[in-house]
Amino acid sequence: MWDTINKILNYVDDFVWGPPLMVLILAGGIYLTVRMGILQIRKLPLALKWMVKNDEDTEGEGEVSSFGALCTALSATIGTGNIVGVATAIGTGGPGALFWMEVAAFFGMATKYAEGLLAVKYRVIDKEHHALGGPFYYIERGMGEKWKWLAKIFAFFGICVGLFGIGTFSQVNGISSAVNDFFDPNMKWTVEIPGIGTYSWVVVIASLILSICVALVLIGGIQRIANVSQIVVPFMAIIYILLCMFLLICNYKAIPSAIVTIVTAAFQPKAITGGVVGTMVIAMQKGVARGIFSNEAGLGSAPIAAAAAKTKEPVRQGLISMTGTFIDTIVICTMTGIAIVLTNAWQVEGLEGVAVTTYAFNKGLPIPEVCSSFLLMLCLVFFAFTTILGWDYYSERCLEYLSGGKKKTVLVYRWLYIFAVFIGPYMTVKAVWTIADIFNGLMAIPNMIAIFALSPIIIKETKSFFRHYRIEYSLK
Repeated sequence: MWDTINKILNYVDDFVWGPPLMVLILAGGIYLTVRMGILQIRKLPLALKWMVKNDEDTEGEGEVSSFGALCTALSATIGTGNIVGVATAIGTGGPGALFWMEVAAFFGMATKYAEGLLAVKYRVIDKEHHALGGPFYYIERGMGEKWKWLAKIFAFFGICVGLFGIGTFSQVNGISSAVNDFFDPNMKWTVEIPGIGTYSWVVVIASLILSICVALVLIGGIQRIANVSQIVVPFMAIIYILLCMFLLICNYKAIPSAIVTIVTAAFQPKAITGGVVGTMVIAMQKGVARGIFSNEAGLGSAPIAAAAAKTKEPVRQGLISMTGTFIDTIVICTMTGIAIVLTNAWQVEGLEGVAVTTYAFNKGLPIPEVCSSFLLMLCLVFFAFTTILGWDYYSERCLEYLSGGKKKTVLVYRWLYIFAVFIGPYMTVKAVWTIADIFNGLMAIPNMIAIFALSPIIIKETKSFFRHYRIEYSLK
């Protein structure tokens, strides 16, 4: 029976994350890129400047700074996918998958810009100055009341994704597995949990500490999530980027050949893999799917955080949101991918997921393997921890929309979320992760429908803002 259910779920998962959804998301990014004149290249320097310094726009309503909103969004997108997802994409689609991941990220920057813009333009500020926004609001307020059913569908999918997998079980499992593999790989210290199974004490202790840390942050609401994210996200990203840069510097002679391998494999996979990995279509599919999954451009999650920014300019927040995709995929995922390719970690038999990246770090860094393994484990723990925080915020906002802002409902959900984090290490049902994947993909459909429908407004707002910005700047 369970085998049949799993087969059905896998079929649905493959269909949801198949070519139609990827084409829909890519088409939106390509369309916006063309209509806005490659905005993600022309305005990237300005976006990066505003990302770290946004002093000119502090009068807007909201709950956190624009940088805090970005870090909250990055806390959900910079996750295990940057380490495990890249390795999986290259392992199944060959080195060329990294090239197509970059293509998806490039067009995804335009999509992420549109999401951030719409989030601020159509957000709602309640009597307590509580900022609410995201796809459900720009669907309802931008497309009209008759489309409210579509907004509710998005909100429902968002709650399911947060509680049933991406936000909890998969991330907690990633943390417990990474900690256990480092501290107790041979399972020397175990405990029998009645009705559940035998687990390492490392897993039990790690799950308890993690649950307490998550509870302490989540109880404080968006301000505390943003405050923690502003510290942890830059810290973990900088550590990981420095590690990757150190690895690339130590192996700089191998970088040119690695880049040639990646580009060649993107169009002629068999020339590089010898037929081990399939066709260009497979490399493209795996790369685009992993790119979308990593940076979440088009899924509609990041605009929920963007709506909380203290800003009065939708375009400004759209640009800042756009930098999230740049940092997540074009910087972090690229470094991970090149490290895997130049160390040939993707060709080592028997390695999957994080083991591939671990091998690359152990081989590429001129430090003891125990040190490189520990540092990678530390990055994985931080990445997964902040993803848990970010997805709780997203799913709570979705629930607020569906419940009409009932605080008690949200509070009950928050404790359910913390409980899900606590039991996460002991959840082994494969169907849970598959269902979460399906819901994650389904989020994108109503979101992309709204982006296409509201694209004239996105383009109009963009042109109007930069016309006034040029005039204002010329008068200074």
